[in-house]
Amino acid sequence: MTPASDVALLSSLRSLLDDLQARVTEIGERYASTPDSQIAAELFSGERALRTAGRTLDRASELLRRS
Repeated sequence: MTPASDVALLSSLRSLLDDLQARVTEIGERYASTPDSQIAAELFSGERALRTAGRTLDRASELLRRS
């Protein structure tokens, strides 16, 4: 694979992460003000991890573009 095709693949993965993050957040918000708020806390933790993963992919993409 070439750097350009890897950037395209990372972009696709980034889009998937954004979609997953939105879905996890949506579910977490449904539980945020319920007796099951611990579920929301765990989901929001997962949402933060997905956001971090997205930033990591962004940095890798930028490095590939520069190479």
